[in-house]
Amino acid sequence: MAKPEVNDLLKAGVHFGHLTRKWNPNMAPYIYMERNGIHIINLYKTAAKIEETNEALKKIASSGRKILFVATKKQAKDIVAEKAKGINMPYITERWPGGMLTNFVTIRKAVKKMGAIDRMKKDGTFETLSKKERLQVDRLRAKLEKNLGSITDMTRLPGAIFIVDTTREHIAVREAQKLKIPIFAMVDTNSDPRDVDFVIPSNDDASKSIEKILSLVTESVAEGLSERKKDKEGVSDSDATDMEAAAKQDDADVAVPEVTAENPTEETKEEAPAAKAEGEESTEKEA
Repeated sequence: MAKPEVNDLLKAGVHFGHLTRKWNPNMAPYIYMERNGIHIINLYKTAAKIEETNEALKKIASSGRKILFVATKKQAKDIVAEKAKGINMPYITERWPGGMLTNFVTIRKAVKKMGAIDRMKKDGTFETLSKKERLQVDRLRAKLEKNLGSITDMTRLPGAIFIVDTTREHIAVREAQKLKIPIFAMVDTNSDPRDVDFVIPSNDDASKSIEKILSLVTESVAEGLSERKKDKEGVSDSDATDMEAAAKQDDADVAVPEVTAENPTEETKEEAPAAKAEGEESTEKEA
């Protein structure tokens, strides 16, 4: 698992927070200083939080549970879609469908409707419809694909949810809290970290910052998936060996009645001094 480097985070602009007048006081522990009316995030704390987050996500991925990635803001949606596809995880980059988690059964029905339309097109039923009906079905299929196409493989509630900008995705946060689903998120200085289980204090507005954080996070998830795959292969090999040994044992039992066989930490992190952002040009972000 790659260790986040403070210099790399600095170059990606992860340290730029929001305007000081837009800040949330609960983010004070993660703020290093104020410059030109903008809060600067302590990147040493960010790096420590990324390590903590990656370790937790790796365990969830290795257990076989899905991690739902959520980001509907313009500068994040394409990045999240690309990174989530790379590790075969579900994602929401269009409008968050109300009840996505709390009313998951209904969402699954909508996904099944997509499958039904696809079967209609394969078996020829679609061609028996009138031109107007075919147009309506196509529009419905396109709408469902746009909103739910990325979660077609998510047959049960996710084991965790990763959010970019909890203020914008507040509905997703509330639904996850209600179902006690662990929340991982990039939290900027204008958001409330108390709503999140695993906070990554970072700039959630710049595409470079988002891509940097998502790259580190998805890399750890990929490692967890790789470990799960190896464990599965190991179990299969072990089962095959046991079956072969059992067969040999049966043969031996026929020839020889009596056969004997031998049967056969949490790490603590010290808070490092705040990252210096001297020489960097601060640019005001849109609130």
